[in-house]
Amino acid sequence: MRHQRVVKKFGRSTAHRAMLMRSLVTNLILAESIRTTLPKAKQARKDADKIVTIAKKGDLAARRLAASRILQPKAVQKLFDKVAPAMADRKGGYTRIVKLGTRKGDGAEMCVLQWTYVGGDAKPAAAAPETDVKEVK
Repeated sequence: MRHQRVVKKFGRSTAHRAMLMRSLVTNLILAESIRTTLPKAKQARKDADKIVTIAKKGDLAARRLAASRILQPKAVQKLFDKVAPAMADRKGGYTRIVKLGTRKGDGAEMCVLQWTYVGGDAKPAAAAPETDVKEVK
């Protein structure tokens, strides 16, 4: 029985699962938005929120800890230079999951995992871009 078990196994070994989550978080930092299955996104969101909390400290120990959990040095740099300062005033909820529907091949539920604030600006990612469309009556 799986009473009080939090970690999803995804049919992978422990090392493979850990590398999958590290890869998803690294790609989320670099691309600012990733498309994956819903269970993987839910698990990666936990890791991404924890790494942002570490990065918000901003000291050398936090940078070394983040570098041990992220695969690429340029992702660590982007995390500390752009993502963490954008999330400085938030106490949590750094990512959002937007459901896309099911995948045609196997019926897996797909979603987009993205930061709540994309880039380094203070605008939410879901805000519609301003356009010069005039209202027609």
